[in-house]
Amino acid sequence: MRPCCLYLQHAAQELNQATDVAFSSSKGGSAMHIRVGYRIEIVTAQPTPAILLLDPHPSRDADLVQERGPSISALSTGAPIIASHYTDGFGNRCRRLEVPAGGAAFSHDAVVRDPGVPDQWDKAAQEIWPADLPPDVLQYTLSSRYCEVDELSGAAWSLFGNFAPGWNRVQQICNFVNAQIRFDYQFARNTRTAMQAMNERVGVCRDFTHLAIALCRCMNIPARYCNGFLGDIGVPPDPAPMDYNAWFEAYLGGRWYTFDARHNVPRIGRVLVARGRDAADIPMIHTFGPHILQEFEIITEEILPTSAADAA
Repeated sequence: MRPCCLYLQHAAQELNQATDVAFSSSKGGSAMHIRVGYRIEIVTAQPTPAILLLDPHPSRDADLVQERGPSISALSTGAPIIASHYTDGFGNRCRRLEVPAGGAAFSHDAVVRDPGVPDQWDKAAQEIWPADLPPDVLQYTLSSRYCEVDELSGAAWSLFGNFAPGWNRVQQICNFVNAQIRFDYQFARNTRTAMQAMNERVGVCRDFTHLAIALCRCMNIPARYCNGFLGDIGVPPDPAPMDYNAWFEAYLGGRWYTFDARHNVPRIGRVLVARGRDAADIPMIHTFGPHILQEFEIITEEILPTSAADAA
């Protein structure tokens, strides 16, 4: 075994111990209500078409307790802006509109019911041979805009080829990425790829996620990018509080499992917004022309139910 693999295995043992402690201490959670929302303003010099992926995923519709919005209005006049809705090829809820000259404000405030349990894992989950993967899953084994499978394949097999396949191998990838990249908002860059994150060793949650996805795909494990709301629920307050976050799902044993290379422990209260091959598929706001982000406020916090019926 190569020295780098010995180091990785040692780091993995320490991180796995911490993960097991976090999982065992929180897996007995109880149902809760989570308030999620946002207030965002963008400025545009001219009428600009846009697509928004900002609101909880359709899979959470049954959990919706109450909401105010979503609302879209012109910055200059406050007049409402009409948007059309559609579902994209990944099953995400999208809104399509034209932002007027001057810009627009977007807001939403909702409460969703959540089971209050951490991410569920199955350490016995096995990899599926590529020839046996469902056709709709195959796309998540290929290179994409931010995940260069071809460039990272040699390094991935060198690092992870000797580990037991399945859940263990994906967790080893998360351990490596968590140790490899230093989280720092000051070094955020929306063009950074998985390969660049590997070399630069710094980034934000999307960089952790892109690198972990790319390394999984190198090992023929389907992996897809997720984003959504994630508050500091059930964990000590973070100096850099979590609000809107990126994580990924790996396809093992015939189903998708949640993994988070940034935090690398099971978390409570994820509220999914969108899934795709990588961040290029699911930007929060995509404009067909330049815009300036003027305000960006995210809400995600546990709240008390307002009635006995809500608490049920």
